[in-house]
Amino acid sequence: MGKKLLFIYNPHSGKGLIRNYLADIVDTMVKAGFEVTIYPTQAPADATRKVQSEASRYDRIVCSGGDGTLDEVVTGMMSLQQRVPIGYIPAGSTNDFGNSLGIDKDMRRAAEIAVNGRPYPVDIGRFNKDNFVYVAAFGIFTEVSYATSQDLKNALGHVAYLLEAVKQLADIPSFRMQVEYDGNMLYDEFIYGMITNTKSVGGMKGIIPGAIDLQDGVFEVTLIRTPKTPIDLTDIVNFLLGNSKESEFVYSFQTGELKFTAAEQVPWTLDGEFGGAHEVVNVKNMHEAVEIMVE
Repeated sequence: MGKKLLFIYNPHSGKGLIRNYLADIVDTMVKAGFEVTIYPTQAPADATRKVQSEASRYDRIVCSGGDGTLDEVVTGMMSLQQRVPIGYIPAGSTNDFGNSLGIDKDMRRAAEIAVNGRPYPVDIGRFNKDNFVYVAAFGIFTEVSYATSQDLKNALGHVAYLLEAVKQLADIPSFRMQVEYDGNMLYDEFIYGMITNTKSVGGMKGIIPGAIDLQDGVFEVTLIRTPKTPIDLTDIVNFLLGNSKESEFVYSFQTGELKFTAAEQVPWTLDGEFGGAHEVVNVKNMHEAVEIMVE
């Protein structure tokens, strides 16, 4: 009996471009010796439910969509005892994690990698009872990510996030938090924070300093203090754009586990999608928890 593959795709990601490549992608999978089942997602979290209920019947799960689609598939896989290697065909507007893995933007080439590549174990983030693949974040830029319309994301990619962020600069929300990690404690007021396992965020590289390893058991953490003057804000923006290597308003460190305690409920995003509002957040690195196919 041949190998079985479940192909889950988001028909709306990246202007729905996958429709132009669907026949070539499936042909590549069949030529690699797989019996293919195709499933277009129908609603939010649909991919998670599909993986949870059916992954055990397959030798490979391949998904196509944006980073949110990959997040749903990984979330479903993390709930299972027996985990199946995941292939990823990026089709979103930014595809941060796909870029970090070196997966080709050409969908036909990405399909080739998904079926004929090698399994690469990657760290996955545990966020309270949820999971994230490459970024958990709060603050100004995260609110932008899920407030920006899908049409604008498709048209402009990461530029859409920046355009929307500029509109918010006149009234930046801030959050007073206690942050505990590796025996250290920070207590400050922040406008932005992110816990990442990726080489770029929102399509922008250089935000996260140092060498990034997706399977080293630690996250890269960036926390931005609340600016008091326009000059302070300029200093922060220059850091985010990569024009300066450090800022007195930015905490940056690596850790495998940390805890946030806030004075109020703080909205978070997980891989660019709304992750709920929380007063207390525990984040833990699940070392090499899932295998993703790479070249």
